[in-house]
Amino acid sequence: MFAAYAARIDPDQPLDGLELGERPEPEKRPGWTTIEVKAASLNHHDLWSLRGVGLGAESLPMILGCDAAGVDAEGNEVVLHSVIGQSGHGVGPREPRSILTERYQGTFAERVTVPEWNVLPKPKELSFEEAACLPTAWLTAYRMLFTNAGVRPGDAVLVQGAGGGVATAAIVLASAAGLRVYATSRDAAKRERAVELGAAAAFEPGARLPQRVDAVIETVGAATWSHSVKSLRPGGTLVISGATSGPSPKDAELNRIFFLELKVVGSTMGSKDELEDLLSFCATTGVRPVIDTVLPLDRAREGFARMAQGDLFGKVVLTV
Repeated sequence: MFAAYAARIDPDQPLDGLELGERPEPEKRPGWTTIEVKAASLNHHDLWSLRGVGLGAESLPMILGCDAAGVDAEGNEVVLHSVIGQSGHGVGPREPRSILTERYQGTFAERVTVPEWNVLPKPKELSFEEAACLPTAWLTAYRMLFTNAGVRPGDAVLVQGAGGGVATAAIVLASAAGLRVYATSRDAAKRERAVELGAAAAFEPGARLPQRVDAVIETVGAATWSHSVKSLRPGGTLVISGATSGPSPKDAELNRIFFLELKVVGSTMGSKDELEDLLSFCATTGVRPVIDTVLPLDRAREGFARMAQGDLFGKVVLTV
């Protein structure tokens, strides 16, 4: 079957390790099921895998891709939950949870095999392309906002780095839930787009906000960390799920964190129940993932390059 896969690890030139071509059919395992992939979306996790983060050379070649929507053996339209082993279903009793492609072949292929427990019904209101955007970036944003930040309608939220998959999702979801959303971006066009998606206002990174916020959604890391901490009200919550600009900020703002009793919460992906809630939220409210580009699987390299350059707003989706 045709697939996009990591053939080599290259920390400096990750796309040099990306290959497109024929790969073996998915291995059958007890408690697992094979899905015909209709659409799959890219995440920064896929680029990090090509750099060797979370993926060792001993696991190559590895078909990339965590997110997918498709059709099961009975003809049902389904969405895949990307965290393997979260419940223990389909894996060994001592196997720690992992994101698909850290241990098992991924979704950038004509077919993928996952534990039966990881399959959810796709709402008829969502297209395959839309549904394929949800299991990683959008689920991460949903958990950051509603589980880990614990925000409520009427609260104010700052989303750093408008344009990225998680940040874009957070703007749309927070706005739809009745939150006052502020966003930042270095790019004027992305700031304008953030407002179109529901942000009350968008600013250059580091700008003073009209008010202190209840929570910050942080995926940028070192470049925006100090601003994120300074933007919180006393007792506010900073939720971080990524550090695309680096993990080591120049100023950690520790004095401000303890004096104002701020909370710093790490967040990774989300649960199957949260994905089910997110699917229902989108189907009921009319909220839809923001898609930057849709490409056929045989043009996956273009999608990877676009994501690596950062010149996008929303998700890149590959169709099979």
